[in-house]
Amino acid sequence: MTDRFYALKLFSRVARLRSFSQAAQELGLSQPSASRIIADLEKEIGATLLTRTTRGVVLTDGGKNFLERVDPILDAVDEADDAARGTGELRGDLRISVATSFAIRAVVPCLPVFMDQHPALRVSLQMSDQFQDLINDNIDVALRFGALSDSGAIARTIGRSHRMLVASPAYLSKAGVPHHPSELLSHSLIVGPAGAGPSGWSFKKDGRSTSIRPEGRVVTTVNEGATVAAAAGLGILFTGDWGCRPELADGSLVVVLPDWDMGAVDIHAVFPAGRAAKRSARAFVEHLVATLQPS
Repeated sequence: MTDRFYALKLFSRVARLRSFSQAAQELGLSQPSASRIIADLEKEIGATLLTRTTRGVVLTDGGKNFLERVDPILDAVDEADDAARGTGELRGDLRISVATSFAIRAVVPCLPVFMDQHPALRVSLQMSDQFQDLINDNIDVALRFGALSDSGAIARTIGRSHRMLVASPAYLSKAGVPHHPSELLSHSLIVGPAGAGPSGWSFKKDGRSTSIRPEGRVVTTVNEGATVAAAAGLGILFTGDWGCRPELADGSLVVVLPDWDMGAVDIHAVFPAGRAAKRSARAFVEHLVATLQPS
């Protein structure tokens, strides 16, 4: 490994971890040595790549552009090493962007087997119910629900999530069971990211369509929190089936208006545009699809 390549690898780890000390420890260096290597790299390039703040280490604009170009090189070297070994083992970093609830309920449970197969692989789960920019946030694969907006991104459909309304039996016993979407407006409604779109909640039955614009009595920014709120009896929640399968199975939530169709959205694995999908990202998606398939 050349000094320049080692410096690039260290720079990438400092940028990812936002910490000189953590990156140094990971690579078996002292923090002063790590700082010196990065300083030498910046001197050689002629630009400041990283700045220290009270919150840690932050990339400069030049550093962001540099990292965007360096990471594919490091990934390519890792993949070349994997191919030379011929063992199929994956190494390096895999950065996954995923909605919080889907991460907790679907992705994390499938990781132990995958990571046991590839013990040298590091996985970073970027859990957020907000879309992340695959290029600027250095994401290897994003798992997204619904229509895609990434121009030129490579995507694969890996499943579907059916929309529904759910509530706890205790809430329905107290507030009554609605039989038509219009009756929802007199109920306590829980609105999370899955049900916060500008078009409201739409329903179809026997060829008829109707919709309402909900005003949430409880509003959350994370779907997992919305599910917990519904199970606690705070109201009726609009969600996808992936967000509440265990609660439906154990009876802490039940489906409301089961005869009305609220549609479904596709679940996609999205890879960054402009470069080949990382081998570890492709392998993870294959493993996830196999795990999600009903037995």
